[in-house]
Amino acid sequence: MRADASAPTRQRNARPKGPEKPRRMRIKDYFWPVVGLGAVAVSAWLLYHEWREISLEDVWSGLAAIPPHAWALSALSSIIAYAALAGYDHIALTHLGKRVSWLFVTVCSFTTYALSHNIGGSVFSGAVIRYRAYASKGLTGQDVGVLVGICWFTFVLSSVFVGGVVLLIEPSVLDRYTEGSHEGWWIALGIAMLLFVGAYVFGSWLHLKPLAIRKFRLQYPSLPIVARQLVIGPLEILAAAAIIFFALPAENNPGFIVVLGIFLFSFAMAQASHAPGGLGVLEVVFLTGLSEMDPAAVLAALLVFRLFYLIIPLVLGIVAVLAFEHSQFGRGSRSGREGDM
Repeated sequence: MRADASAPTRQRNARPKGPEKPRRMRIKDYFWPVVGLGAVAVSAWLLYHEWREISLEDVWSGLAAIPPHAWALSALSSIIAYAALAGYDHIALTHLGKRVSWLFVTVCSFTTYALSHNIGGSVFSGAVIRYRAYASKGLTGQDVGVLVGICWFTFVLSSVFVGGVVLLIEPSVLDRYTEGSHEGWWIALGIAMLLFVGAYVFGSWLHLKPLAIRKFRLQYPSLPIVARQLVIGPLEILAAAAIIFFALPAENNPGFIVVLGIFLFSFAMAQASHAPGGLGVLEVVFLTGLSEMDPAAVLAALLVFRLFYLIIPLVLGIVAVLAFEHSQFGRGSRSGREGDM
């Protein structure tokens, strides 16, 4: 009787469902896509002006002029860079206290970065790929979120650390993009960057309390984890920059430290532009920063970088994804047949 009496009341209180209103698009929904497209457009325009006096034959000649040992060193540098990127995931899993096989982590990390470097939006796309892989190993969405955050911060921390060192060794590297000399400002910036890294290390030494947001808890990394971040992260950056350095000719070459500084600056600009693979941005920054070198030779070195750091890993990453999905499908089919029995 009580249930029957309450039913009309619930019906009277229930509001009729009408058609769902479409979600209003906000300014921030347009902002980053517009920034990314604008950066690509500006880079394409600047690149067009740089390319006007460079023929494709000159670029192919530049590729042909790269000696075999330079090709080999660039390829080796790419392998080292991706091995170090796998270290990012190993660091995060150690921090989380999760045990996953070394081979699985390496393949997952390689695939994640190979695809996200080309797709763009590396944090979001990397999170999607990692969740699909690590969920099969028992990690929760929160675990994967922390893992992605640590990997991202390891890269940021390493970039700040290496960038600070470069500015102290070669403070004039950023003057290549400005008028006049501002070495004092660049040295001050380098010191500030290293102080940031020092503060992070000091915070780890103090054993700061974990950051708690409702049920989410982010534990401050221990000193051994921080030490790994400051070894593996810089190694990846050095190796990635070395791909370009080894492919550049010796004539008018300003040296590895300058190339490293330009690489960091170009990578920062590419990340800010949200352009997939830093399309156009990388070329403009390097052509401007290495104005004393033959532009065709610079573009040839960047093609080598794209080949070893982007294109070949992308092909291998797609193969790895297809193999993983095939194995998951086969596992699901076997589980279904066993359930029917």
